Amino acid sequence: MLIKIGDFECTEVWDGVFYKKLSNFPEVSDWEIRTIIEFMEYEKKYGRTSDIECDNENTLLTVLDGIKRKEAYLSAPCPKLLTECTACPYRKGCVTDFVCHTTSVDNAIKIFECGKLLSALNARQVSVETLINENRNAANDPADYFEYIMLAWGNCQAGDRLVMERSLGRFPNDNDLSIGFNPGVRFYFQYEKLLSHPSSVCDGVLPMKVKDEIILEDWVYKIVIPTKLKAILESHIPNSLMDRVIYIDNDCKDIWDWSEKVYSIIEQTPVR
Repeated sequence: MLIKIGDFECTEVWDGVFYKKLSNFPEVSDWEIRTIIEFMEYEKKYGRTSDIECDNENTLLTVLDGIKRKEAYLSAPCPKLLTECTACPYRKGCVTDFVCHTTSVDNAIKIFECGKLLSALNARQVSVETLINENRNAANDPADYFEYIMLAWGNCQAGDRLVMERSLGRFPNDNDLSIGFNPGVRFYFQYEKLLSHPSSVCDGVLPMKVKDEIILEDWVYKIVIPTKLKAILESHIPNSLMDRVIYIDNDCKDIWDWSEKVYSIIEQTPVR
Protein backbone atom coordinates (compact mmCIF):
# COMPACT_ATOMS: atom_id res chain seq x y z
CA MET A 1 0.00 0.00 0.00
CA LEU A 2 1.04 3.59 -0.65
CA ILE A 3 0.20 6.22 1.97
CA LYS A 4 -0.30 9.73 0.56
CA ILE A 5 -0.60 12.48 3.17
CA GLY A 6 -2.11 15.78 2.13
CA ASP A 7 -5.12 18.07 1.81
CA PHE A 8 -7.52 15.71 0.03
CA GLU A 9 -11.31 15.76 -0.06
CA CYS A 10 -11.46 13.02 2.57
CA THR A 11 -9.55 10.09 4.05
CA GLU A 12 -10.05 6.88 2.08
CA VAL A 13 -8.37 3.82 0.57
CA TRP A 14 -8.73 3.52 -3.19
CA ASP A 15 -6.96 1.14 -5.54
CA GLY A 16 -3.99 0.44 -3.29
CA VAL A 17 -3.52 4.02 -2.05
CA PHE A 18 -4.38 5.32 1.43
CA TYR A 19 -5.24 8.98 0.97
CA LYS A 20 -4.79 10.47 4.44
CA LYS A 21 -6.34 13.89 4.71
CA LEU A 22 -5.05 16.13 7.49
CA SER A 23 -7.57 18.41 9.20
CA ASN A 24 -5.13 21.33 9.26
CA PHE A 25 -2.57 20.53 6.55
CA PRO A 26 0.41 20.79 6.72
CA GLU A 27 0.07 20.42 10.52
CA VAL A 28 -0.45 16.84 11.66
CA SER A 29 -2.08 15.97 15.00
CA ASP A 30 -1.17 13.17 17.39
CA TRP A 31 -4.47 11.48 16.51
CA GLU A 32 -3.70 11.62 12.79
CA ILE A 33 -0.25 10.12 13.39
CA ARG A 34 -1.94 7.39 15.42
CA THR A 35 -4.26 6.51 12.52
CA ILE A 36 -1.33 6.34 10.09
CA ILE A 37 0.47 3.97 12.48
CA GLU A 38 -2.70 1.87 12.87
CA PHE A 39 -3.00 1.62 9.11
CA MET A 40 0.59 0.46 8.78
CA GLU A 41 0.15 -2.09 11.59
CA TYR A 42 -3.00 -3.46 9.95
CA GLU A 43 -1.28 -3.74 6.56
CA LYS A 44 1.71 -5.47 8.16
CA LYS A 45 -0.66 -8.01 9.74
CA TYR A 46 -1.76 -9.04 6.24
CA GLY A 47 1.72 -9.09 4.76
CA ARG A 48 1.64 -5.73 2.99
CA THR A 49 4.28 -3.03 3.31
CA SER A 50 3.52 0.71 3.36
CA ASP A 51 5.43 3.51 1.66
CA ILE A 52 4.70 7.12 2.62
CA GLU A 53 4.57 10.22 0.45
CA CYS A 54 3.88 13.85 1.37
CA ASP A 55 4.56 17.04 -0.57
CA ASN A 56 5.43 18.86 2.65
CA GLU A 57 8.81 17.72 3.95
CA ASN A 58 8.25 18.90 7.54
CA THR A 59 4.97 16.99 7.74
CA LEU A 60 6.60 13.86 6.38
CA LEU A 61 9.47 14.10 8.87
CA THR A 62 7.02 14.58 11.75
CA VAL A 63 5.07 11.49 10.71
CA LEU A 64 8.20 9.38 10.24
CA ASP A 65 9.44 10.42 13.68
CA GLY A 66 6.05 9.48 15.15
CA ILE A 67 6.23 6.05 13.55
CA LYS A 68 9.60 5.47 15.20
CA ARG A 69 8.00 6.27 18.56
CA LYS A 70 4.68 4.57 17.84
CA GLU A 71 3.90 3.54 21.41
CA ALA A 72 3.72 7.21 22.38
CA TYR A 73 1.09 7.85 19.71
CA LEU A 74 -1.08 4.71 19.84
CA SER A 75 -2.61 6.01 23.08
CA ALA A 76 -3.52 9.42 21.60
CA PRO A 77 -7.17 10.12 22.54
CA CYS A 78 -9.85 10.29 19.89
CA PRO A 79 -11.18 13.86 19.53
CA LYS A 80 -14.88 14.44 20.08
CA LEU A 81 -15.10 15.98 16.59
CA LEU A 82 -12.89 14.97 13.67
CA THR A 83 -12.57 17.62 10.98
CA GLU A 84 -10.63 15.71 8.33
CA CYS A 85 -13.87 15.53 6.34
CA THR A 86 -15.97 18.70 6.52
CA ALA A 87 -18.53 17.80 3.85
CA CYS A 88 -21.31 17.61 6.46
CA PRO A 89 -23.09 21.00 6.36
CA TYR A 90 -24.31 20.66 9.95
CA ARG A 91 -21.46 19.39 12.13
CA LYS A 92 -18.54 20.26 9.81
CA GLY A 93 -16.93 16.99 10.82
CA CYS A 94 -17.45 13.52 12.28
CA VAL A 95 -18.81 13.16 15.82
CA THR A 96 -17.12 10.25 17.58
CA ASP A 97 -19.54 9.08 20.29
CA PHE A 98 -21.25 6.53 18.06
CA VAL A 99 -20.50 4.42 15.01
CA CYS A 100 -23.02 2.82 12.67
CA HIS A 101 -23.48 0.29 9.91
CA THR A 102 -26.09 1.06 7.26
CA THR A 103 -27.76 -1.53 5.06
CA SER A 104 -30.67 -2.13 2.69
CA VAL A 105 -34.11 -3.36 3.73
CA ASP A 106 -33.46 -6.81 2.22
CA ASN A 107 -30.19 -7.19 4.11
CA ALA A 108 -31.83 -5.88 7.28
CA ILE A 109 -34.34 -8.75 7.15
CA LYS A 110 -31.48 -11.27 6.95
CA ILE A 111 -29.67 -9.52 9.81
CA PHE A 112 -32.75 -9.61 12.06
CA GLU A 113 -33.40 -13.25 11.24
CA CYS A 114 -29.89 -14.37 12.25
CA GLY A 115 -29.44 -11.75 14.99
CA LYS A 116 -26.02 -10.70 13.73
CA LEU A 117 -24.19 -8.31 11.49
CA LEU A 118 -21.95 -10.44 9.29
CA SER A 119 -18.91 -9.68 7.19
CA ALA A 120 -19.43 -9.75 3.42
CA LEU A 121 -17.60 -13.07 3.27
CA ASN A 122 -19.87 -14.67 5.89
CA ALA A 123 -23.09 -13.03 4.69
CA ARG A 124 -22.71 -13.66 0.98
CA GLN A 125 -21.37 -17.23 1.25
CA VAL A 126 -19.33 -16.95 -1.94
CA SER A 127 -15.58 -17.20 -2.47
CA VAL A 128 -13.41 -14.22 -1.64
CA GLU A 129 -12.20 -14.28 -5.25
CA THR A 130 -15.78 -13.66 -6.37
CA LEU A 131 -16.10 -10.70 -4.00
CA ILE A 132 -12.81 -9.21 -5.15
CA ASN A 133 -13.75 -9.42 -8.83
CA GLU A 134 -17.26 -7.99 -8.55
CA ASN A 135 -17.94 -4.61 -10.15
CA ARG A 136 -19.09 -3.32 -6.77
CA ASN A 137 -15.47 -3.61 -5.58
CA ALA A 138 -14.66 -0.41 -7.43
CA ALA A 139 -11.95 0.53 -4.91
CA ASN A 140 -10.10 -2.72 -5.61
CA ASP A 141 -10.11 -3.73 -1.95
CA PRO A 142 -7.90 -6.71 -0.99
CA ALA A 143 -9.28 -10.05 0.21
CA ASP A 144 -9.07 -9.39 3.96
CA TYR A 145 -11.36 -6.35 3.74
CA PHE A 146 -14.28 -8.71 3.08
CA GLU A 147 -13.68 -10.49 6.41
CA TYR A 148 -14.87 -7.44 8.36
CA ILE A 149 -18.04 -5.50 9.15
CA MET A 150 -17.33 -1.89 8.21
CA LEU A 151 -18.47 0.94 10.50
CA ALA A 152 -18.72 4.67 9.91
CA TRP A 153 -19.03 7.55 12.35
CA GLY A 154 -22.62 7.98 13.49
CA ASN A 155 -23.42 11.26 11.76
CA CYS A 156 -21.88 10.23 8.43
CA GLN A 157 -24.02 9.80 5.31
CA ALA A 158 -21.58 7.46 3.53
CA GLY A 159 -23.48 4.30 4.47
CA ASP A 160 -26.77 5.52 3.00
CA ARG A 161 -24.93 6.71 -0.10
CA LEU A 162 -23.40 3.25 -0.58
CA VAL A 163 -26.77 1.53 -0.09
CA MET A 164 -28.27 3.77 -2.79
CA GLU A 165 -25.32 3.20 -5.10
CA ARG A 166 -25.77 -0.56 -4.91
CA SER A 167 -29.52 -0.27 -5.36
CA LEU A 168 -29.18 1.98 -8.41
CA GLY A 169 -26.18 0.21 -9.91
CA ARG A 170 -24.42 3.55 -10.36
CA PHE A 171 -23.17 6.53 -8.40
CA PRO A 172 -26.12 8.54 -6.99
CA ASN A 173 -26.70 11.98 -8.49
CA ASP A 174 -28.00 15.10 -6.75
CA ASN A 175 -31.59 14.12 -7.41
CA ASP A 176 -31.05 10.66 -5.91
CA LEU A 177 -29.63 12.24 -2.77
CA SER A 178 -32.44 14.79 -2.36
CA ILE A 179 -36.02 14.31 -3.58
CA GLY A 180 -35.27 10.72 -4.62
CA PHE A 181 -33.47 9.76 -1.42
CA ASN A 182 -34.55 6.54 0.33
CA PRO A 183 -32.71 5.92 3.63
CA GLY A 184 -31.42 2.52 4.64
CA VAL A 185 -31.52 0.87 8.06
CA ARG A 186 -28.86 2.03 10.53
CA PHE A 187 -27.39 -0.09 13.32
CA TYR A 188 -25.80 2.15 15.96
CA PHE A 189 -23.10 1.22 18.47
CA GLN A 190 -21.35 3.14 21.23
CA TYR A 191 -17.82 3.75 19.98
CA GLU A 192 -15.97 3.19 23.25
CA LYS A 193 -18.01 0.09 24.09
CA LEU A 194 -17.55 -1.56 20.68
CA LEU A 195 -13.79 -1.01 20.90
CA SER A 196 -13.85 -3.72 23.58
CA HIS A 197 -15.30 -6.28 21.14
CA PRO A 198 -12.75 -9.13 20.96
CA SER A 199 -12.67 -8.92 17.16
CA SER A 200 -12.60 -5.13 16.75
CA VAL A 201 -9.79 -3.64 14.69
CA CYS A 202 -8.70 -0.04 14.14
CA ASP A 203 -7.20 0.09 10.66
CA GLY A 204 -6.58 3.84 10.52
CA VAL A 205 -9.18 4.37 7.79
CA LEU A 206 -12.54 3.57 9.38
CA PRO A 207 -13.47 4.40 12.99
CA MET A 208 -13.17 0.64 13.48
CA LYS A 209 -14.21 -2.63 11.88
CA VAL A 210 -15.13 -5.97 13.42
CA LYS A 211 -14.08 -9.34 12.05
CA ASP A 212 -16.67 -11.97 11.13
CA GLU A 213 -19.75 -10.98 13.15
CA ILE A 214 -21.39 -8.70 15.69
CA ILE A 215 -24.13 -10.26 17.82
CA LEU A 216 -26.78 -7.55 17.99
CA GLU A 217 -28.26 -8.47 21.36
CA ASP A 218 -24.84 -8.08 22.97
CA TRP A 219 -23.63 -4.92 21.25
CA VAL A 220 -26.19 -2.86 19.33
CA TYR A 221 -27.25 0.44 20.91
CA LYS A 222 -30.12 1.56 18.69
CA ILE A 223 -31.53 0.52 15.32
CA VAL A 224 -32.95 3.29 13.16
CA ILE A 225 -35.62 2.27 10.66
CA PRO A 226 -37.35 4.75 8.32
CA THR A 227 -41.05 4.73 9.21
CA LYS A 228 -42.05 3.78 5.65
CA LEU A 229 -40.20 0.45 6.16
CA LYS A 230 -41.94 -0.40 9.45
CA ALA A 231 -44.60 -2.64 7.88
CA ILE A 232 -41.93 -4.60 5.98
CA LEU A 233 -39.48 -5.08 8.86
CA GLU A 234 -41.49 -5.14 12.09
CA SER A 235 -42.38 -8.84 11.97
CA HIS A 236 -38.73 -9.81 11.43
CA ILE A 237 -37.34 -8.00 14.49
CA PRO A 238 -36.50 -10.33 17.42
CA ASN A 239 -38.30 -9.55 20.67
CA SER A 240 -34.94 -9.02 22.37
CA LEU A 241 -34.25 -6.04 20.08
CA MET A 242 -37.68 -4.41 20.00
CA ASP A 243 -36.82 -1.87 22.67
CA ARG A 244 -33.79 -0.70 20.72
CA VAL A 245 -35.65 0.12 17.51
CA ILE A 246 -36.46 3.72 16.64
CA TYR A 247 -38.78 4.51 13.72
CA ILE A 248 -38.08 7.91 12.16
CA ASP A 249 -40.04 9.76 9.48
CA ASN A 250 -38.04 10.83 6.46
CA ASP A 251 -39.39 14.35 6.08
CA CYS A 252 -35.93 15.60 5.16
CA LYS A 253 -34.80 17.55 2.11
CA ASP A 254 -31.76 15.38 1.39
CA ILE A 255 -29.30 12.77 2.67
CA TRP A 256 -27.44 15.34 4.81
CA ASP A 257 -30.65 16.50 6.48
CA TRP A 258 -31.58 12.88 7.22
CA SER A 259 -28.18 12.08 8.71
CA GLU A 260 -28.40 15.10 11.01
CA LYS A 261 -31.97 14.30 12.08
CA VAL A 262 -31.09 10.69 12.89
CA TYR A 263 -27.91 11.54 14.76
CA SER A 264 -29.61 14.26 16.79
CA ILE A 265 -32.15 11.69 17.98
CA ILE A 266 -29.46 9.10 18.74
CA GLU A 267 -27.34 11.47 20.83
CA GLN A 268 -30.39 12.59 22.83
CA THR A 269 -31.36 9.01 23.65
CA PRO A 270 -30.33 8.10 27.22
CA VAL A 271 -27.47 5.61 27.34
CA ARG A 272 -28.49 2.34 28.99
